[in-house]
Amino acid sequence: MRLVLAEDHALLRAGMTQLLESNGFTVLHAVADGDALAEVLRDPDADAAVVDVRLPPSQTDEGLRAAIAVRAQRPGFPVMVISQYVEHLYARELLASGEGGVGYLLKDRVSDVAEFVDGVRRVAAGGTVLDPEVVAAIMARRRERPLDRLTPREREVLALMAEGRSNAAIAGHLVVTEKAVAKHINGIFSKLDLPPADDDHRRVRAVLAWLHL
Repeated sequence: MRLVLAEDHALLRAGMTQLLESNGFTVLHAVADGDALAEVLRDPDADAAVVDVRLPPSQTDEGLRAAIAVRAQRPGFPVMVISQYVEHLYARELLASGEGGVGYLLKDRVSDVAEFVDGVRRVAAGGTVLDPEVVAAIMARRRERPLDRLTPREREVLALMAEGRSNAAIAGHLVVTEKAVAKHINGIFSKLDLPPADDDHRRVRAVLAWLHL
């Protein structure tokens, strides 16, 4: 898996490059600003990107804008966005295409090597991975809609799905069986009016519906 990495802090950029490469990724480009990121994202050899939301020169949303632009040019191009803070609007914009292959993690999560690497892998495979704090912030701000049909347990399951967890991981977290989790997920699909399709695709659509995008 060949990656583009964008992070303006030199030490963090070097550390993330080493971390990713020691876990089987190839970092094709590691850049420090928005202009350089926009340039290297044009590399057809790049399979995915890990980008900081805020990059020079303005330190506002260069990373996010570059991520949105590359996904418009290359639909479904996997992008993992990292940020110092929960920024609800940025999460909405990144996910607004309705496609998977996107992630939004807080930088604190990078210190958990296994979790970060697993998140990048899930995003690269077309999944949607959201930091629990991002999930909580979006939950707090969204307006109630069709998701009112879900039971409290189904909401818990859907929140864990949004974090990119597998059925087995959800079962372990909730201390229930995988069969029970599968039953809850089928209930979620039914109540959100998601017709039969590839389960991974329906998981992404369920998460996006839950985020009310």
